[in-house]
Amino acid sequence: MELIFREDAYACECNATVTAVDDRGIWLDRTIFYPEGGGQPGDMGTLTTEAGAVIPIANTIKVDGADTSVCVPGDSSVLPAVGQRVTAKIDWERRHKLMRMHTAMHLLCSAVPAGVTGGQVGLDKSRLDFDVGEITLVKDEIQAKLDQMLKTAADVEYRWIDDAELDANPELVRTMSVQPPRGSGKIRLVAIGDNLDLQPCGGTHVANLAEIGRIIVGKIENKGRRNRRVNISLENK
Repeated sequence: MELIFREDAYACECNATVTAVDDRGIWLDRTIFYPEGGGQPGDMGTLTTEAGAVIPIANTIKVDGADTSVCVPGDSSVLPAVGQRVTAKIDWERRHKLMRMHTAMHLLCSAVPAGVTGGQVGLDKSRLDFDVGEITLVKDEIQAKLDQMLKTAADVEYRWIDDAELDANPELVRTMSVQPPRGSGKIRLVAIGDNLDLQPCGGTHVANLAEIGRIIVGKIENKGRRNRRVNISLENK
């Protein structure tokens, strides 16, 4: 399966062939639909057949490993036949907001000097949980760091390394509960600017920080002796 979103997060439409249809969803030979994972929700959108039938896609999931992206149709959808050609189109407004949010989460991760124990990318609000130890998180200080990073309008780029390179640089992995998928021969790094942030991630991101808009630091919640949850939202653009 060709995962177009992994190389080009801005591809919002593509032609594809249906390779399988089962109780899990619709399988395509190539796809722009990002499957839920890494805290990011799966894409929604449509598949349109050559005859003009429109099949709504309510979610996208991973099945049988990291290199799959299976479209979950709406409950009343008429399913396509195997071998049928379709045009896939994502809900771009929703996807782009998730891209802005996901990149904002990487900046938040960089702004807080602690390991990440969990997180969730949302359309209106996102959050990261940190194992802070003896560190006290100050909302205004985090806000100032994020504001400064956004002022750089830095580019966001992808780099690829193999398992051995990741093993040699364990500090790249900031998430304590989730490890990057291995076994495919390569691992994608998301690099923000020259030194703002660098870590493994398979999600979709904006190409430049200027697309995000202002990040607003919300409530910092106490989730245990060492765990703190930092909530963020984005100003409307």
